[in-house]
Amino acid sequence: MKNSIQFSDTVHIISYIAIFQNTDRLSSKDIAESVQTNPTNVRKIMGNLRNAGLIKTTNGRAQPAVAKDVNEISFYDIYQSLDNKELFQVDTNTEPKCVVGGNIQEILQDDYALLQTTVEEKMKQISLGTVLHQLATIEVKKKRGNQDIVAKFL
Repeated sequence: MKNSIQFSDTVHIISYIAIFQNTDRLSSKDIAESVQTNPTNVRKIMGNLRNAGLIKTTNGRAQPAVAKDVNEISFYDIYQSLDNKELFQVDTNTEPKCVVGGNIQEILQDDYALLQTTVEEKMKQISLGTVLHQLATIEVKKKRGNQDIVAKFL
């Protein structure tokens, strides 16, 4: 899975867990329907979140819970739970005799390292709590009858 999609799905899953915590809507099947993926993928991502200390799970029970205050969980924390932590990958399968293909990797590696550091620093400034507040605000504006579910994040 591409990192950008995996990160998006991971933020989606931990947000879903935070919103529906202590309800009966937390099975991997329920979460998978929201993410539009399969339950196996959800369980894998939840395993990564658990290993990173961001959620708690109990074997045999569909009751995952966020392990700490959502305002203390940053995008960087969530990102660190991913299997592959490189935002950008350099294509190493280029023609070495070509003026571009033989040199582009070296240039991109340096630039990508700088971008990686910059993005990671920004990730540290965005909390899950902020995302949940934004999500709750948008949901209330849409008036879909879910105000009670998201009210704690307003």
